[in-house]
Amino acid sequence: MPHDHPPAPRAPAVASPLRDGVFRRLFAAQVTSLVGTGLTTVALALLAHDLAGGDAGAVLGTVLALKMVAYVLVAPAVGGVAHLLPRKALLVALDVVRAGIVACLPLVTELWQVYALIVLLNVAAAGFTPTFQATIPDVLPDEARYTRALGLSRLAYDLEALASPALAAAALLVVSYDGLFLANAATFCLSALLVAATVLPAARPAERTRGVVANLTFGVRGYLKTPRLRGLLALNLAAAAGGAMVIVNTVVYTRSHLGLDATATAWAMAAAGGGSMVAALILPRVLSAGRNRVVMLGAACLLLTALVLGAARLPAFPGLLVLWVFVGLSTSAIQTPGGRLLRQSCQPGDRPAFFAAQFALSHACWLVAYPVAGLVGAGFGLAAAFWAAAVLVAVGLAAAAVMWPASEAEVLPHRHSSLDHEHLHTHGDHHDHEHEGWEGPEPHRHPHRHRPLVHTHPFTIDLHHPDWPARG
Repeated sequence: MPHDHPPAPRAPAVASPLRDGVFRRLFAAQVTSLVGTGLTTVALALLAHDLAGGDAGAVLGTVLALKMVAYVLVAPAVGGVAHLLPRKALLVALDVVRAGIVACLPLVTELWQVYALIVLLNVAAAGFTPTFQATIPDVLPDEARYTRALGLSRLAYDLEALASPALAAAALLVVSYDGLFLANAATFCLSALLVAATVLPAARPAERTRGVVANLTFGVRGYLKTPRLRGLLALNLAAAAGGAMVIVNTVVYTRSHLGLDATATAWAMAAAGGGSMVAALILPRVLSAGRNRVVMLGAACLLLTALVLGAARLPAFPGLLVLWVFVGLSTSAIQTPGGRLLRQSCQPGDRPAFFAAQFALSHACWLVAYPVAGLVGAGFGLAAAFWAAAVLVAVGLAAAAVMWPASEAEVLPHRHSSLDHEHLHTHGDHHDHEHEGWEGPEPHRHPHRHRPLVHTHPFTIDLHHPDWPARG
């Protein structure tokens, strides 16, 4: 007789991160400030036109470059000292500062004032965003829920890109573009109130030396010494190449090459955003069944294929829409899992430094990709721009495949020599030394000695592990 077997147990459903009250308020703060930032993007374009007329494009290009430079230079420095600051107070203060800066934009009369305020605004953003991102893993310690939160965050960015222009257009029917700046200031204030009303988990102490330079550079140094994060950086270059091609050349493709109107430009941009949203929705399930490396390298291969097809035969408008859907999907599939890799690759107390390093280094990739997409397209045509973007993707894909070993283990055996030093620490594992009574409660800081030992644990770059173990 055939035997009846009970069905295989199903994996338990992952609760939505929005059921967590702390995350729900933080997510609301993120969405609120994103919508306001989108309004300011539209208002800046109109302000640039009023101040510079036909040179508005050059003004906006300069603003974009200043934004990226501020991100690259400031984020690692803030990340290096964020563990010394109360993070709720830091987040609220930076939101208030951003509100004040945006509220000043209606008062400007000269271009240099615009540039100065944009630099200050993005200096504050370079401190706020990575600190905010580094807080979410503490709020959602379960990896599956955190992965869903990453998808929601990506979805919020994409929805903002689609909704903000429509909201701005509706608002401009009743107010001037100065009103958009003031609306953005209000959204930053609301974000500050939401963060202030939230009880954030206590920040984990960082075992870190006191040296100023060592702290300021710790995140970038640790990031670049971690193989999987070097692979992430290479894939960031690939994602930036695809994203820059869409952002910079969509209007050129639809208006100049195809001779279509502004509506076609909007639909093409929406196609890329739609592809990105599809990735954000399906990635949590895909990542639960597959490894980060496989998913991200596969997405880079898809992106490379899309760009090569575009270069080989510049498609008509329907073909462009399909192409942009796959570009948006693949760039989102590369970028979204980055938070999982960062969480895996650092100690909880070091997350602000590593998230800040990712923020800075990924924007450095955009600083390369934007001029490549724009200058090559302007000088040699759209097909050449597609090929240039494809080359950047191929370089990033090849570098990631080499620098991020397929067989990399999270738990690694390694050897420690004896060491005398001083840092903030708690006791356990290798911290088992004697005390004289003056050291105070844990975590505490005092000179101490580490005995030599060989042990195995999930490996991350930190004070006690300054270098990655040699393979084999």
